[in-house]
Amino acid sequence: MTVLVLTRQLDPVADLVVHELNSRGTSLVRVDPGSLPASSLFTARLDGATGWTGEWRGQHRDLNLEEVTAVYWRRPSPHEMPIGMPPDVERWAQAEAKAGFGGVLSALSCTWVNHPHANAAATSGPRALAEAARCGLRVPRTMVTNDPCAARGFVASLLGGVAAYKAIGGGGPTTHEGTSYASWTSKVRAAEITDGVAATAHHFSEWIDKAYEVRLTVVTDQMFAAEIHTHSAAAREDFRRDYDACTYKVCEVPETVAHGVRALMGSFELRYAAMDFLVSYDGAWHLCDVNPNGQYGWIDELRAPITRAIADVLESP
Repeated sequence: MTVLVLTRQLDPVADLVVHELNSRGTSLVRVDPGSLPASSLFTARLDGATGWTGEWRGQHRDLNLEEVTAVYWRRPSPHEMPIGMPPDVERWAQAEAKAGFGGVLSALSCTWVNHPHANAAATSGPRALAEAARCGLRVPRTMVTNDPCAARGFVASLLGGVAAYKAIGGGGPTTHEGTSYASWTSKVRAAEITDGVAATAHHFSEWIDKAYEVRLTVVTDQMFAAEIHTHSAAAREDFRRDYDACTYKVCEVPETVAHGVRALMGSFELRYAAMDFLVSYDGAWHLCDVNPNGQYGWIDELRAPITRAIADVLESP
């Protein structure tokens, strides 16, 4: 039995799981698919119905594909191309690497946490929210549009005339030409929406007057939930803006919510996911985000049990 951990060199979450598996004496290989093809060699063969066999020879460890019984797919870096390639050739080579190396790896018949195809489906915010609603979870009324007039009309129709705006593709920090940018969730009123909305897709949803938020981390059928109480104006709009102004309290998940979450996990064939809920003052849980590859290490009380749960899944037959 060999657990294959696929992630970039610096990944504190993967470090937690690798440490747990090492402490159990589990055979594992941690590599970054981004090392292909620049600094490692990969050869795979398909002969009949037994699936792909072959070798991955890296700088520090070698791997026989047929020995892999589970894959922990975290956050691999982009494939690294040899230095000096012309840009158009590099784009072609990147696409070939992703299709070839990634295609073989995704065909491994074993336990995945999570399979990249499942991750890709659940990472689509509009798709995840629609599926969550079909599974019986409360989801804020939402509009995706590039029509400024439609956006203003939608926001004006909401209670209090205020909406939450957030980036559809993820609002975490990015860097451009040495400058860091982030697009966090923020309040917006109809009068503040400019014609710039026409430039691309924009996501607006009703503003939930929340008592607190909940980060729910799910590992197969186990649920690890923590209330997030925010103590600054910035954190109340998006707790990622001001972690120092947040306090956490482990909590239980209402059975009606747990039932919908289990259905959503099954619909996307996920073994792991991090979900964010807004809990209104009447106690209703409103799902606002699904991240099939979300972080979990920042809530101290839940770090160890979540790590053990992930390791248990990777070790299971």
